[in-house]
Amino acid sequence: MSMYEHIVAFRFHEPIGPEIERGLLEQLHAFKGRIPGIVEVTAGVNMTEEKDNIHDYTLGLRVTFDSLEALRAYGPHPVHQEFVRSLDGILKNVVVIDYPIAT
Repeated sequence: MSMYEHIVAFRFHEPIGPEIERGLLEQLHAFKGRIPGIVEVTAGVNMTEEKDNIHDYTLGLRVTFDSLEALRAYGPHPVHQEFVRSLDGILKNVVVIDYPIAT
């Protein structure tokens, strides 16, 4: 059985400021242990020096799941949906990439 990576880049309507940023990151880091099938979570502020390629995506998330089933169950999970609701009114766009990890 393969593990899966879930990578997300967040773009906001305007700068969200350190307080909101900190709150969002706390929610993201809390996924592990609260959502079944998560092996690892990393999240943080985009610190790239490639300014021509940032395209206003300022926050990143990477979640490793132990299976495709866990990845599929993540979207509708109440903890994830609570996070999604916290983005109401501030999120402009999101890019999502999911792929199996070669083992």
